[in-house]
Amino acid sequence: MKILITLIFSLLTSFSAFANPLLVPAWQTDAVFQQPESVVYDAKRDVLFVSNVNGNPNEANGLGYISQVSLSGEMVKQHWLDGLNAPKGLAIIGNKLYVADINELVEIDLKSNKIIKRYLAPDAIFLNDVAADAAGNVYVSDMMTNTLHRLVKGQFEIWLHDAKLEAPNGLLVEGNQLIVGSWGNMTDGFATDIAGHLKTINIKTKQIQSLGDAFPAGNLDGVEADGNGNYFATDWMNGKLLHITPEGISTTLIKLDQGSADHTVLLDKGLIIIPMMLTNDLITYRIK
Repeated sequence: MKILITLIFSLLTSFSAFANPLLVPAWQTDAVFQQPESVVYDAKRDVLFVSNVNGNPNEANGLGYISQVSLSGEMVKQHWLDGLNAPKGLAIIGNKLYVADINELVEIDLKSNKIIKRYLAPDAIFLNDVAADAAGNVYVSDMMTNTLHRLVKGQFEIWLHDAKLEAPNGLLVEGNQLIVGSWGNMTDGFATDIAGHLKTINIKTKQIQSLGDAFPAGNLDGVEADGNGNYFATDWMNGKLLHITPEGISTTLIKLDQGSADHTVLLDKGLIIIPMMLTNDLITYRIK
């Protein structure tokens, strides 16, 4: 009997880990943003930061900015910080907010609300997502050059350049691995003949591997963990929120409009918050 109970528990645990979560609408903002690309939660200040591209995503026009939004979707301050170009990915380390901005990684002090450093990547074309590891090193993707940059102790340099990255966009650090959401094999502009999928990179060896058999999942943007070993990923071009297993099996959870960008997942609060870049709003779902 004990063996049977253990087997049943093991099967239930396995099913729970790989079952698709149930999502229900929580809140949606008005269309008040200007091409919102990324959202990140600052637990210390209990506020969301949202990057607004506000123009051509690779044009240094000085019109980009960061907004502050409450966790219930109210605008706190639309132009919390100005002076950016086309800000995209966001990451918080302590009291610093890091922003990918075309060919610069911008460091913002959250105590003074001011830009304190701009790290130039001279060869970068389209810096996109930002992620940090436990040691405080910051990783930034450049999807147009198949390059990952890294900030270590004030030095911002190319960390990995490899065609196998296939237009790296979303980034997520998990232990000694960097999870990468690839856009795919680009042909004309942002179009692809083969859509992307999730990849893993061993941070120590820089070895790149595909999840599963590298079957195309979509033009991946944001990548976040679901807490059960799987991933929530957005497909920007096709307007989807995907659930992807470690074997690379992808399921569409929510069909959205085109432009579903770099989302955040707050597991402790049971929320998924998605910036919609083309409809200029945030859409939030509760995880049941």
